[in-house]
Amino acid sequence: MSRRHAGVMAPVFSLASARGWGIGEFPDLAPFSRWLASAGFDRLMLLPVGPLAGGDTSPYGAASAMAIDPIYIALDQVPEFTHRGGAAALSSGAREAIDRARTSARIDYAAVRAAKHEALARAFDVFAGEEWEQLTLRAADFAGYLSRERWWLDDFALYQAIATALGLANWRDWPPPLRDRSPSALDEARRTLSKELLRYQYLQWVAESQWQQARRDVRAHGVTLYGDLPFMVSVAGPDVWVRPDEFMLDVRLGVPPDAFSATGQDWGLPTYLWWRIREHGYGWMRQRARRMAALYDGYRVDHLVGLYRTFGRPPDGEPFFNPADQPEQVAQGEALLTIFRESGVPIIAEDLGVVPDFVRASMARLGVPGCKVMRWERDWQAPGQPFVDPERYPAVSAAMSGTHDTETLAGWWTSAAPGEREAIAQLAGLDTGEPWSPRVHERLLERLYRAGSSELFLPLPDVFGSSDRINVPATVGDHNWTWRLPWPVEELDRHHEPLRRAEQCRALAAFAARGLLGG
Repeated sequence: MSRRHAGVMAPVFSLASARGWGIGEFPDLAPFSRWLASAGFDRLMLLPVGPLAGGDTSPYGAASAMAIDPIYIALDQVPEFTHRGGAAALSSGAREAIDRARTSARIDYAAVRAAKHEALARAFDVFAGEEWEQLTLRAADFAGYLSRERWWLDDFALYQAIATALGLANWRDWPPPLRDRSPSALDEARRTLSKELLRYQYLQWVAESQWQQARRDVRAHGVTLYGDLPFMVSVAGPDVWVRPDEFMLDVRLGVPPDAFSATGQDWGLPTYLWWRIREHGYGWMRQRARRMAALYDGYRVDHLVGLYRTFGRPPDGEPFFNPADQPEQVAQGEALLTIFRESGVPIIAEDLGVVPDFVRASMARLGVPGCKVMRWERDWQAPGQPFVDPERYPAVSAAMSGTHDTETLAGWWTSAAPGEREAIAQLAGLDTGEPWSPRVHERLLERLYRAGSSELFLPLPDVFGSSDRINVPATVGDHNWTWRLPWPVEELDRHHEPLRRAEQCRALAAFAARGLLGG
């Protein structure tokens, strides 16, 4: 029998430390994984960490599929910053922004970005003058990184440099020679913007250096890092600029009506032009798989059904599926899933929402695990529509209490309609009239830990029985993507509630032979 795992799903931004600048940073993954290990978990699945476009805060609308957002860099571990005065040498405005971000009840992205922009600019200037120009050993390390990663880094840095110089984040607003990637215009941009190019390359080097160190530290605690492969990137970014012919730029990506929206969703992102991507041998998808395998020990493939057929909303006319023909959809989906499966690390497919039977049959043929979110696993044809006993979930699957988009277990139990509440209570051996409590929480977690699935993932709020949500789909506001743990991650082993939750989860892991207690 294969090992049974137990993991937590979390955004990096929620895992803040006391020494950080009001947001979770890569080095914070180490103390958090130490707490995970104490709770018996052996997996940590993170939300995407790509650079966000404009003022966006959703990690699923990143401007690049390859790059890392510098917002997660810990400045106190950047030598060019700490050796030149650190935070004390910043402007009063930046220091005030740090204080504001640290004391904010939720993540203040504007304050964090303002402070880190100034700090990283100072760090780069020191590096350029004292390391790069002096050909030091640290400069040689950077040069090695540039050589290894130029296959994606050169276009990313050039895009960022041009966007900054023009003050225009969207390449479609650039002068035609740059917009259309005229070779002579790009050569000129590389010459005139060489220092800015180096700046953006430096930021990626620092970010990835901290990321890979965090990954080693997490592994040292017996925890493996999983990532999340976003289905799409923002139109305003280097990936689309480099290959605009592989996208329907004015057709907005979305999904048909589902449990989250009676009218469907419009994600405001471009739509793939699949026949052209196939004509190009799925080159960019292969690059994405390569990059994910370089960053993570495994990853979740977001919006699996979109790999088979993408739901597009044109400016005029009716929404449509692309491709439209089912045999072509199956062939395409299986080609893409095979690319991801062959990346060298395990994958999990996010097969939620409206998913045709032929997609699930295709997954089964390929042996790709899907997601079993307990609240949606019901026998819809039986009287009372009882929930499927998690012990009946197939081993090749990932059991989950929810996702970053769902209400929490606490919210689900509290707000469930009478019929659903009765079905939940029957599943967990509870009284339908019980209010949310530690007893209800533990009973629901116990059912999940006993699932037949080889993988188990709990969204971080569900681990603590919190009613706080990470995101509310189809809504916009500061309530989305700004939640963080109420305790600094390095102090989780000093507070009663995290200690109690760790003891509870460890006992459940031992009982179900999961995670670090699974042998």
